[in-house]
Amino acid sequence: MGSRPAELTVGCRVSRLRPLRPAGPVPPGRRHIGVGTAERWPGRGYRGQVALSLAISPCPNDTFVFDALVHGRVPGAPPVEVTFADVDVTNTAAERGAFDLVKVSYAALPWLLDAYHLLPCGGALGRGCGPLVLTRGRADRPDLSGATVAVPGDRTTAYLLFRLWSAGRPPARIEVVPFHEIMPGVAAGRYDAGLVIHEARFTYHRYGLTALVDLGEWWESDTGLPIPLGAILARRGVVDPVAAAGWIRESVRQAWADPAASRGYVLAHAQEMEPDVVDRHIGLYVNEFTADLGDAGFAAVQALLGRAADAGLVPQTSSSRATAWTS
Repeated sequence: MGSRPAELTVGCRVSRLRPLRPAGPVPPGRRHIGVGTAERWPGRGYRGQVALSLAISPCPNDTFVFDALVHGRVPGAPPVEVTFADVDVTNTAAERGAFDLVKVSYAALPWLLDAYHLLPCGGALGRGCGPLVLTRGRADRPDLSGATVAVPGDRTTAYLLFRLWSAGRPPARIEVVPFHEIMPGVAAGRYDAGLVIHEARFTYHRYGLTALVDLGEWWESDTGLPIPLGAILARRGVVDPVAAAGWIRESVRQAWADPAASRGYVLAHAQEMEPDVVDRHIGLYVNEFTADLGDAGFAAVQALLGRAADAGLVPQTSSSRATAWTS
């Protein structure tokens, strides 16, 4: 197993599964189960009357991509039972084989490929969409030596990129805290800097914060490759990866063909995000790599895991195991 920083503290996680906020009455055939647990649609029969379990985030890119699959509009796909959770939660759950299809960080792949196939679609990978390191006031410090930095998870791609970027002068202390606490914590002075992803790219100015570094720009300038953020995995021996890729691609195709069809579902789970932020979020994170990683996407995965393994940050993973998704 790859090394982890000696001074890493896992902060309090108020709920392991993110609370959902039902938008009005719950429709027939659908139920909300507990605070911070899943939204579930009872299945019509998949491997013994059990629905296919899917774990994704409530972020707009995921709900946009998977709307048609979740709501039974993909021909030939099984019924789906959905769990919404932050990626740090799904990374851990996937190690236990908790879900049939699951969104995880690319950084977590070395621990998961024995149990899961990497699918070539449905995830988050692109250009101009990398994590940011935020500080208060002016971004005039050359590095984070002596600093306390809040991160959203110790096996997230964001944190792996941060460790590669800061390898020469790492911070004094890392704290793993719930994502929604990072920007307020930096603004209040509880942390010297914070590592953020996704919609924070559009909202960090509201907290009076400044981007010290855009890790996506750093990665792209150094490698010339897109940045691999979130991957979709299919559980070996349970889900046919070729069939699953077909379901997801059809769900993506329908989302692009009729964006209005998923609008209510997306907004219901976007939590505090305004509609314009939701649109920008989808426009940035749902792109050509969502439909197919292609050669550039797989090369980015190989480069990330190869560099991290060479630095002793993750276990060695053969390139064929990481990118030959049907093997």
